Amino acid sequence: MTSDAVRIGVAGLGRAFMLMLPTFRNDPRIKLVAAAAPRAASRAAFEAEFGGRTYATVEELAKDADVDLIYIATPHQMHAEHVDAAARGGKHILVDKPLAVSMGDADHMVAAAEAAGVHLIVGPSHSFDPPVSLARTLIESGEFGAVRMVQALNYTDFLYRPRRPEELRTEEGGGVLFSQGIHQIDIVRLLCGGRARSVTAQTGAWDPDRPTEGAYCALMDFQSGAFASLTYSGYAHFDSDCWMNDVGELGGPKSPEGYGQARKALRDLDPGAEAQLKSTRTYGAGREPLAPKHNEHFGPILVSCDRADLRLTPDGVEIFADTKRSFRKAPLDPAPRKPVIDAVVAAVCESISPAQTGRWGRASLEVCHAILQSAERRKTILLTRQCGTTPKEIHS
Repeated sequence: MTSDAVRIGVAGLGRAFMLMLPTFRNDPRIKLVAAAAPRAASRAAFEAEFGGRTYATVEELAKDADVDLIYIATPHQMHAEHVDAAARGGKHILVDKPLAVSMGDADHMVAAAEAAGVHLIVGPSHSFDPPVSLARTLIESGEFGAVRMVQALNYTDFLYRPRRPEELRTEEGGGVLFSQGIHQIDIVRLLCGGRARSVTAQTGAWDPDRPTEGAYCALMDFQSGAFASLTYSGYAHFDSDCWMNDVGELGGPKSPEGYGQARKALRDLDPGAEAQLKSTRTYGAGREPLAPKHNEHFGPILVSCDRADLRLTPDGVEIFADTKRSFRKAPLDPAPRKPVIDAVVAAVCESISPAQTGRWGRASLEVCHAILQSAERRKTILLTRQCGTTPKEIHS
């Protein structure tokens, strides 16, 4: 690999790609050179903006000799097939979270990437957010002692945003665990050293018209001795962004006047009309997200260490130490998800893996399944597929 920009092919030009657009457009270290998508309108929009080549299938994209890495932004249930195609094509891979839906698929994807000798990075997830990275740096410095407890909480309107039918079926990766819980799990694991030991949880599925998990509460404990509580609700009532300085998940301002819009937009829509509404949020068809004013976040997170509590905010980390309260800023980059590109460039150009490898993504997926199993069986679930945060720990 030369010092030139990393050449990226994109698989899927839907909502996930739309959320990465500001970063792709503002980081000169990467160049979009190809894409695969079933919608002709999306392919035409890609060619108009970025040039390069477009394909109807990921298999065709994986054969493009000019592509160094494929960003897989297709629906969850397609990840295994598309990672396999990219690995067979010798491409490094950035696959949107979650790694997969089933643990069997996750095993296959990790094995395929390792056999092909390519890097498999799972993201973006909010574990890449600059305030999370800053908190991890503060923890690893030892300045405030060991992590003892983490509380992570998020209340959103997730379940009432436009959904395709499979996004409301748990077995196909629907519900809040695979799309949202994976963010929270990634963050907590990163801050607690990665190696969780067990999960005890309850889940909620309280709307017969949205028959999948819309909420959960979980307690995780770690080999380090730390423990963490994770709470999430996507039922579009309380909005925890009011505890994040009225900053939304994507870093933009959150106006109270928008309350209730998610539920209102779905009233009187049948499933086909709802899926069509979601399609208007794809590349080449819908309005793009506004430029953020702050870093992205995933709700209130408080980390209790021996000598301080660390509160993550969209702008940095507030430190409540023994005798002093202070703030460490996490600047907003013109490329909002710059840490994701940092990981891509380090992997492709220097063969340096981030924490969020395929094995890491598999470990976080195991926690998703453990939450579902714990709630169903009314028991604590022991974890067996966990890994640490350093390259040596990830592969041990």
